[in-house]
Amino acid sequence: MVENAKADVVFKEFWRQNERFADLFNTVIFKGQIVIRPENLTEMDTDVSGTIEMKDYKETLTRTRDVVKKTAYGIEFVVMGVENQEEVHYAMPLRSMIYDSLGYLKEYKEITRSRKKEGNLRTKAEFLSKMKKEDRLHPVISLIVYYGENIWDGPYCLKDMVIEMPPEIEAVFSDYKMNLLEVRDSGKYLFNNKEVEIVFDITRKAFAGNIDEIQQKYEHEKLSSEMLLVIGKMTGSKEIMEMGNNKEVDSMCTALEKLKQQGVEQGKLTIIKNLLSNGLSVEEVKKIAEVTEEEIEKAINNSSDSL
Repeated sequence: MVENAKADVVFKEFWRQNERFADLFNTVIFKGQIVIRPENLTEMDTDVSGTIEMKDYKETLTRTRDVVKKTAYGIEFVVMGVENQEEVHYAMPLRSMIYDSLGYLKEYKEITRSRKKEGNLRTKAEFLSKMKKEDRLHPVISLIVYYGENIWDGPYCLKDMVIEMPPEIEAVFSDYKMNLLEVRDSGKYLFNNKEVEIVFDITRKAFAGNIDEIQQKYEHEKLSSEMLLVIGKMTGSKEIMEMGNNKEVDSMCTALEKLKQQGVEQGKLTIIKNLLSNGLSVEEVKKIAEVTEEEIEKAINNSSDSL
């Protein structure tokens, strides 16, 4: 069985590949323009933990991002981060804003340490800010990849989390808009990277229950172990994830059979649970649902595990 700890790093490993990462940002963030080039991407430390200090207030925030890379852009660089999200999060814009802020804070402290070491802060303003007038931070761009089966019904920006404001307050309110990709709605994008396109397309169709359509389109498609792991994680199929842990498959046939069987078994478990909850005996459930005692026991155990 695939351990949860292993499943948590599946997406990190997938998006660490520069070609996939670049195509994700070019397609979603830059609307199909080739702004980010794989050969210019460099992986960065994902730890953005920091200490916020203001007079008598001090708080240390420990945060680690999923994947962070920087790319050369002219003579400077841009920092980009990917966060993978399985469930709808009703504070996601705030959470994303904090991640970005910690990224800026991390670079600010690097600058201040450098300036302190150089010992060339001369004006009152420089001593106060611990940086020179010409010092600049680098832009941080974050993208949330939401792979839940349900429609995202959470906020898209900080304003969505704030009480209704009168026009005069809203006019001066500083909003924060997060970048969100819903995998279930990713069909509106045209990804150039074949692996990214296949993973999202299969997941979308699986969410819609279109297994036969997947089979017709990808029956003879070879899938790498990384792709199987991501598809398995997104669709909640432990069987496909286990296949990804073992080896590459020659075609989608085996994987689709696993996915189809998972759907059949899940439907059977739901029927058994409903019949038992209505007070039917084990014998009655066996007869009506045409199932074995082992399947009924599995449904009961499954219910207990979810409590």
